[in-house]
Formats: sequence, C-alpha cells, structure tokens
Amino acid sequence: MSYHLDIQYSRKFEFISSLHSYICRKSHKKIDLTPNWAQKIKQQLTPDLSVMLDELEVNGDWKFSYLVILLSKGMNEIKEVIAWLQNMSVGELYELFAPYGNQFPANMGEFQQRMITVFSEWNRQYFELSDPAIHDALLVHLEERRTAMGHMKQEAFIDDTTNGLVFEPVSGVDKLLLVPQYHFQPMNVIIQYGDVLFCHYSSRTDIGEEDFMPMHDFRTIRALSEKSRLRILRYLHHGPRSFIEIVREMNLSKGITHDHIAKLRSAGLIYVHFQGETVTEYSLRRKALNEIQSKLLDYIEK
Repeated sequence: MSYHLDIQYSRKFEFISSLHSYICRKSHKKIDLTPNWAQKIKQQLTPDLSVMLDELEVNGDWKFSYLVILLSKGMNEIKEVIAWLQNMSVGELYELFAPYGNQFPANMGEFQQRMITVFSEWNRQYFELSDPAIHDALLVHLEERRTAMGHMKQEAFIDDTTNGLVFEPVSGVDKLLLVPQYHFQPMNVIIQYGDVLFCHYSSRTDIGEEDFMPMHDFRTIRALSEKSRLRILRYLHHGPRSFIEIVREMNLSKGITHDHIAKLRSAGLIYVHFQGETVTEYSLRRKALNEIQSKLLDYIEK
C-alpha cells in the first residue's frame, strides 16, 4: 500500500517545533540545541509566560495544539494562525477537531484562550528573535526533498527523508504528511489524526560554521562506540525485533535498552517500524553502515 504522500514546510511548523522542544522537558538533554537551551530561554521569558509554559505538558491537549497548526490551511506565519484562532467560536473549534478524534480538551474555551496567549507570547518573546538562518535552511531542505520526491520510489524517499522511519500500512490511514524541523533534532514527533499520519521529522540541518563534520555524521560514528549498541545491531541483523525481544536478548534493564535504541535511532542505524503513531519493531538499516566509511573519509580528506 502506498500513502498519499505530501511534504510541506512553513514558519508556523518550526514555531510549534520550538515550543514543543521547550515543553517536552524529558527531552532537553537529548536535543541538539545547547544543553542549557531551555534554561537560557526561561531566563528571557516574562514570569507569567514562564509559569504558563511550566504548566503545559505533552499530552492529549497538546496534540490539539499541534492540530491547530496543521488545520490552518493557507497560512504560513504564526500570527495568521493566532488571528484565525481568535476569530473562531468554541463551537467552530469543536467542528474543526471532530473528524480527528473524540477526546477533546476538557474545557475548549479555556484551551482556546490559553493557546492564543501561549502562541502570541512565545512568538513575541522567543520565536521572532530566533536565528533566521533556521528558516532559510529548512526552505532549502524542502526544495531538495521535493526534487528528490519526483524521481524516487515512495518507500525509498520516506526512508531517505526521515532517516529510517518505516510507516507500515494501517487500516483507515491513507495520508502521510512529512514536515522537516530543526529545534527538536535529532528526534521526531509522530501523531495520527484520523486518516492522516503527521511526521515532524529531524531534518539533520546544521546551523553555524564550525569546521567539523555534520552533526548527524558525528552522531552516527559516536553511536557505534558502545559495546551494547553493537550487540543490538548484530541481533537485528537476523530480522526485525520488538523492544521486548531486544530487552530479553540484551539482558539489560528496559531503561538502559531504551537509551541504546534511542541513540541508534537518532543515528539512523536502525529502521523504526510504525503502525500509526505506535512503534512496533526495529530492524537493521544496513545502508547507514555502508555510508560511514565514505563520510569519514570525506571529512578527513577535505
């Protein structure tokens, strides 16, 4: 089965990625932004916004915040989205969200006002001040990917674009929307909305002029420096395995195994198989191993 595949990008998507990166506190030490990025930003925020963001969590309500961005058709800038949200009645919001689930925010009116405030203030206090090179780099990435999409098979294109994500056929889901992001690298956000699967994927985009190999290439090499991760790769060589099967084979705790798998995922060394937004199994991504030598030589010989 092939998906109705689309790839998009506009500034509003990177806005929500930056906000997600801030409120997803468990990921602060895992993202490529500087280790103290969230703490540094917190010091720049007004006390009112800081408290409001501290109360937000990546939960069911947050999925609807993301959905607001997706459903704001024809809008590229977050200010347009905010104005659109302000002009909507609570009833219209229910109608807008209805095709995409039935577990709505407990109080839609409060949700609407909170998102208007959070979106407006995060934009004013952080996003408008962020490096414009991020937006420029993502536009370049989008055009490169759209060009590649025209001459690649769908499965290969999705693999190459997302760095090893595999979206298995799922009944009732026939659309796949890929959107590149910078702030939440090297991780991805994957959410199912009705018949649409949304993938906010790590674009593997570097900002800056450091005279070193790309961050992603270095991450791939570094991921191979641990014995347990090499053992996981050897185990996956025999075929796809679930997380529990890997835990049993490795004889490690779930937490440690999860950390090793996360590093292999971020490095693109394994395929991550999804059914909808749920991970079902992992398999060896041999092509990434084959590319390591040439990338290493490219850096050494340049």
